[in-house]
Parts: sequence; C-alpha cells; structure tokens
Amino acid sequence: MPTPTKGPRLGGGPAHERHILANLATALFEHKRITTTETKAKRLRPLAERLITFAKRGDLHARRRVMTVVKDKGVVHELFAEIAPKMAERQGGYTRITKIGPRKGDNAPMAVIELVLEPVSPKQATVREAEKATKKASTPKKAPAAAKAPADEKPVAADESAEVAAESTEVSEQDADKA
Repeated sequence: MPTPTKGPRLGGGPAHERHILANLATALFEHKRITTTETKAKRLRPLAERLITFAKRGDLHARRRVMTVVKDKGVVHELFAEIAPKMAERQGGYTRITKIGPRKGDNAPMAVIELVLEPVSPKQATVREAEKATKKASTPKKAPAAAKAPADEKPVAADESAEVAAESTEVSEQDADKA
C-alpha cells in the first residue's frame, strides 16, 4: 500500500482506511468503473495500479499479494484472467479519474474512477518533431574524406579490389624477406 498521507485519514484510523481502499479496489475491478469522492479516487489510484501491475506478472506470489488486499477470489480471478491481459501493452496509467459535479446531499466533489481498457495507440508526433524528422531526412549526409575516391580514378569493382589486396600482401611479404 502507498505511504500513508499526513493529516486526516479517510475513515478515521489507518486500519479503517485500508479496509475502505480494499473495498473500493474490489468494486473497481468487479464493475470496471465506480463513482466516489475525488479524495477517495485519488487515494485509490496508486493502490489499484499497483495491484494491476502484480496481476500482469501473473505468478503465484503476485496472486497471493493481491489476495491480501482483495479478499474476493472471484474478483482476483477476473483481475488476473481478464483485466491484466488487456493491460499487457500498457506501461502504466491503468486508471482514469474524471471529475463530475458535486454530490447533492453534502456538496462533496465527486469523481468517476475507471479502468482504461482501450488498446494503447502509438504516440502521435508533434508538429515540431515531424519537422525535425523531415529536415534530417532531406539533409544530405557528408561522407568521410577517406572514403571518397579521387575524381580522376574510376570506381574499382569488388573482384579487382581483392586482386589488389592480394598483390599488396605479396609485396609486403617480399619486403619482409629482404629485411
């Protein structure tokens, strides 16, 4: 569970807050979206994302870690079997919080927290990035000076270059014998 915040807790004590967040996480995984207060939604998000990360691992130890928070075995099975495979390509950001109007009774700010189940779309390049990419592609690359052939010589074929290399090794061997 994330580090407890300073100041007042959601339910009064840390144990009550832990139970509230566990129940909210269970409801979120069961229904895929829940309506709650903004404060509870903001406190639920790191816990829910951590549980989804465990579910993506999928091993027995991860399942047991999730079972310490979510007590309903059916919901844990749904998390591991249905939700985690849909989040496989996603590198985080498994939940979305959308603020809605205040609650009618006590004017508390309300929010909807939901699982982001849409497939991940590739990142769109900004206009500036697209301009840089086209500029780099249109700029001719300069070849190093050693790689350029002199203007008066014609290019040498691969077979000819192999013969020249063989001749140069013979000459170097003869020079070594003389010395």
